[in-house]
Amino acid sequence: MLIIPVKDGEAIDRALKKYKRKFDKTGVVRALRSRQHFTKPSVVLRQQKLRAAHKQRMQSKNED
Repeated sequence: MLIIPVKDGEAIDRALKKYKRKFDKTGVVRALRSRQHFTKPSVVLRQQKLRAAHKQRMQSKNED
């Protein structure tokens, strides 16, 4: 359960924005989506390697 402290006079929109940000950081939705179907460990490992390679390419491209 997420608890968001709201100060007196603070707008509800601001408190809602804080809640959404905190909820996104927990990763609940991402975990639920990943559990909807089974992915073989070899496929997961391959995807992680591809992501890492892409990330490394982007970092080296930005450094130049």
